[in-house]
Amino acid sequence: MSIVIVDDNPMNITVVQEILKRAGYKKMSPASSGSELFRLLGLTPFGDEPEKPDLSRPDVDLILMDMMMPGIDGISACRAIQRSERLRDIPIIMVTAIGDSNKLAESLDAGAIDYVTKPINRIELLARIRVALRLKEQMDLHKDRDRRVKEELQLAREVQLAALPQPVEEEGISIQAIFRPSEELSGDLYAWNRIDDHRYGVAVIDAMGHGISSSLVCMFIASVLKDAMVKIVEPRRLIRELNRRALQLHFADQLIQYYFTALYMVVDLKNGTVEYVNAGHPPGMLLRGDGSVESFAGGGVAIGMFEEVTVEKHALQLASGDRLILFTDGMLELAAPAGEDQVAKLQEALRTLSGMSCEQVEERLFKDDSESRPDDRCIVLVDIR
Repeated sequence: MSIVIVDDNPMNITVVQEILKRAGYKKMSPASSGSELFRLLGLTPFGDEPEKPDLSRPDVDLILMDMMMPGIDGISACRAIQRSERLRDIPIIMVTAIGDSNKLAESLDAGAIDYVTKPINRIELLARIRVALRLKEQMDLHKDRDRRVKEELQLAREVQLAALPQPVEEEGISIQAIFRPSEELSGDLYAWNRIDDHRYGVAVIDAMGHGISSSLVCMFIASVLKDAMVKIVEPRRLIRELNRRALQLHFADQLIQYYFTALYMVVDLKNGTVEYVNAGHPPGMLLRGDGSVESFAGGGVAIGMFEEVTVEKHALQLASGDRLILFTDGMLELAAPAGEDQVAKLQEALRTLSGMSCEQVEERLFKDDSESRPDDRCIVLVDIR
């Protein structure tokens, strides 16, 4: 354990060092002023974090600091340390000869976790040090755990993104997506697959919630979809298969049931048709090349809620120049606040997108989107050429 002792009186530093040495503490560093403490911690003379902090400096586990010092006093030093994300978890015990309760309260508000009074009582000092070091040890454990979790979440995010399909640019069709998750991991999923020379399966999924649990459900769905799009193809049968597989998921908490909405369609370029099934998902849109708009049918039951589901298939005719647009409910929140007709507002915004590239669509739709979005946002564009 490394302890820094800050006091402008060398005798006080000697006394504290001797107490700590006899108690078995070996790593101690003296500082005769707030400025010297800043040098030890790698802060600027003004107590600010430099642009490139020296991360090779030894860790400090505890600071014992005199409250009243010339120049930078203990309270000012506390405030500077609290401004540094790198240092703010270091516990600070204030050492003071002042009995002013307002000053003591000010030091605690500034970031100190405890205080001892002069003349120093050895037993009291060592007891407070033990408490502070236990606190630091627990905080270090939590920080290490949080760091590992963050690294694992980042890896999971990269795996999830890698599982998403690449854009399709073929002679008769273009398929692209815009995807903005609300967190590291997403509960939204889009997928497409070439079934044969003239047919493509396209799906948009929205799992309940977002974060780790919903992202795992999405990864499970993605694995099922990849196989089902080729082997099953027919939209009604595929949705029933997704429902059957979703019901196979078992959770320790039986009160939690993970379900998801889905819109799956098969685009047939040879026959000029799109057949689709909507399982509780926001309806998609068909922007005709002549400027007219047709909305997909809504309704249906979400997948994973009931053993038996009623599935209705719908069909639309396609022509060159048409654009199919699928999206998740996060796009509704972007179009209008709750309480308004979000579907109508989004459809009104989407009507203007005919002929725009994917980049232009993203710029138009997401110009007011913030980084702290409440839900995942996903939109899929399928252009018939």
